[in-house]
Order: sequence, then structure tokens, then C-alpha cells
Amino acid sequence: MKILFLNGPNLNLLGTREPDKYGNQTLADIENFVKSEAKKLNVEADFYQSNIEGELVTKIQQAKGLYDAIVMNPAAYTHTSVAIRDALLAVSIPTVEIHLSNIHKREEFRKTSLTAPACIGQITGFGVDSYKLGLIAVTDYLKG
Repeated sequence: MKILFLNGPNLNLLGTREPDKYGNQTLADIENFVKSEAKKLNVEADFYQSNIEGELVTKIQQAKGLYDAIVMNPAAYTHTSVAIRDALLAVSIPTVEIHLSNIHKREEFRKTSLTAPACIGQITGFGVDSYKLGLIAVTDYLKG
């Protein structure tokens, strides 16, 4: 089983960006943690991060036939990207949307996700564990 973890804008700044909201771990720390958890499940996990919406859309399109599922933290694009939503719908790859912080407890504009309706589910507010929970959720979903 192969899962693509997609990360949106500013997540490359984790560890230094608003640690009170996002924690002190870097994106590399999260990748290492998830790869370790994935290995326990006999799952291959690949990671990609971009600050550019079109690059994320291209990566989603390229995932068809290469990955069994996607776990995605679209970050700020959660609330704005019809393009990412359309790409997810176009490829029909089971996708779980994740967020480090609870978007429903934040600013009003963050409470709406344009991408979640194109996903099988959403996990929000568990910090780094949101990545682990996304991995478990999508793996269980694929096993049926």
C-alpha cells in the first residue's frame, strides 16, 4: 500500500511558525514520525510540500495509478482552492484531509473547507497526531 502525504503552503515553516498553534516539530520531524508509523502498518509513505497551488494540483493528478490514497494538509488552500478540490474529484483517489490545529475553533474564514467534501473524511486539531490518525484512517478505509 502506497500513500502520498501532501502538505500545502507555509508548512515548510513548521517548528518556527506560530508554535502555540502548530507545535515545535518541523515538517521533517513529522515525516520521520509518519514513516515510522507507516512501516509498522507495512505502508509506504511519500511526502510532498509546496507553497504553490498549481504544483499541488499537478501532484494530485500524477498520483492516479501511483498511490492508493492521499493524506493531505492543504493548509490555507483548504479555505480557498476550488482547483485542489476539483483535482481530488477528478482522480477519485481516497483522500483524508488533516489539520494540526482545530480549524473549527479558529477564525470564521477557516471554518469552511472547500476541499473536505472531496475527501472521505477530515481530521483536525490533534497536532502531529493528526498525521498518524490520517494514516490509520485511510489504511483502514482501504482494507475495507
